[in-house]
Amino acid sequence: MQMKRSKKLLSFILCIALTVAMALFTTGCNGSTNPSSGAGTEANTQIEDNAQVGDNSQPEYQQLGEGSTKFTFTVVDGEGEETRFEIHTDKEIVGEALIELELIAGDEGEFGLYVKTVNGITVDYDKDGKYWAFYVDDEYAQAGVDSTTVTEGASYAFKVE
Repeated sequence: MQMKRSKKLLSFILCIALTVAMALFTTGCNGSTNPSSGAGTEANTQIEDNAQVGDNSQPEYQQLGEGSTKFTFTVVDGEGEETRFEIHTDKEIVGEALIELELIAGDEGEFGLYVKTVNGITVDYDKDGKYWAFYVDDEYAQAGVDSTTVTEGASYAFKVE
């Protein structure tokens, strides 16, 4: 009789522990984003998260800006995590649109804008041996972000390399 009660009590405690663990796990995986500090803070106030509740996939695109021209912008950090944006702008240069939304920042140099910060993440080749690489339609860009013309429907990205 004592053995049956012990097993029931143990089973009950185990069920409670599993229920609490499941509740904590699903709360931590709800797809919410934590706005970063630094670059992108103003832009983060305009974010529209298109992810569906219960969908564990990457959110579609966070919509930023206002304007008649639309393009996609992806940030791939050092761990390979992607953040995707749908940019709406009237700017003619990609860099101008991204700077206006505080998504990129850097130093002016001999060859144009040397981007060091993207979406609040700073990478410096002199310190880390890594840099932000600029891509246009999934190909390494032939020009800098500050001299690339905005193309409706194009895809632009910065990736840590």
